[in-house]
Amino acid sequence: MKKSEAKEAIHDFFGIWSKDFTPAQLEHPSYYEFKSWAERNGYSRYFKFRSVMGADYDAELWFDQYFKQMWRR
Repeated sequence: MKKSEAKEAIHDFFGIWSKDFTPAQLEHPSYYEFKSWAERNGYSRYFKFRSVMGADYDAELWFDQYFKQMWRR
């Protein structure tokens, strides 16, 4: 899996996953809850790509950017 392909798919998954939450619940979303959901739904292959910092690090960074949680870093 190429990193660019994974990023595009994971961004799509953010939207799907977050539909089940209220705005209040999304104030502090959990990357690990998201990743568990993705794995349960058969999307674990999208978290396996080559990366200098590691695929999980990059996916969590994209999560924080998408949900405007960069203050965590």
